[in-house]
Amino acid sequence: MKNIIYLIILNFTLLACNSNKKETTTETIAQLSVQEQIAMAHGLENWDKVSKLEFTFNVDREGNHFERSWIWEPKTNQVTMMTAADTISYNRMAVDSLSLNADRAFINDKFWLLIPFQLVWDNNTNISKSEKVLAPIAKDSINKLTITYPSDGGYTPGDAYDIFYNDDFMIEEWIYRKGNSSEPSLVNSFENYITVNGIKFAQDHKQPDIDWNLNFTNIKIEN
Repeated sequence: MKNIIYLIILNFTLLACNSNKKETTTETIAQLSVQEQIAMAHGLENWDKVSKLEFTFNVDREGNHFERSWIWEPKTNQVTMMTAADTISYNRMAVDSLSLNADRAFINDKFWLLIPFQLVWDNNTNISKSEKVLAPIAKDSINKLTITYPSDGGYTPGDAYDIFYNDDFMIEEWIYRKGNSSEPSLVNSFENYITVNGIKFAQDHKQPDIDWNLNFTNIKIEN
C-alpha cells in the first residue's frame, strides 16, 4: 500500500512539474520580440544542433530552369557551391576575389531559405512594430512587420522586406523593396512547408499571375 501511495504522489509531482514547465515556456515565449517569435515558430531552437545544411536553390520560369546547390557547415563557415559549370569551396572567414561572387550568391540563396532566422541573426537592422493589414496576395487579414537594412555594408545595402505572418508566427508572404523604395520590387508567397530535423522551410515562393517559382529542393540537415 505504501508503494502505491508513493507512486501516486510521484506521478502527481511529475505532472505538476511538467505543467509548471509548460507554463514557464509559454510565458517565456510571450516575452520574446515578434521577430524572435517568428524565428522560434520556424524552429530556431534546433539550429544550434546543425553541423551541415545542404540545399538546392531553383528558379523555374516559363519553362526555363536555373539551379545551384550548396553545402554549408555553419559551425566552421565552410561553404561549397555546385553548379552545372563549376564547384567552388571556400570559407566565409576568408572571402577573396575568387570566391566573392560565390559568396554573394550564397548570401542571397541562404537569405531566401532562412529569412525567419535572419530576422534575429542580422545586426543593425530596423524592425517596425507589427500591424494588421491585408495580405498582398491572399487578400485576407494578416500580421505585418518590416525589416530595413542599413544604407551601407553588405551586398545589398538599404533593402527592405515587408514580412507577412499568421497568428502562429509562420511567414506566408513577403514584399521585397530594393533600396527601401516605396514600390514593391518583388511580391511572392511562402508555401509548401516541410520540417527537417525540427526546422521548418518554405519550399515554394510563387508570384501571383506569373509562371514563376523560386523553390528549394534536396534540403538536408546533419546534426
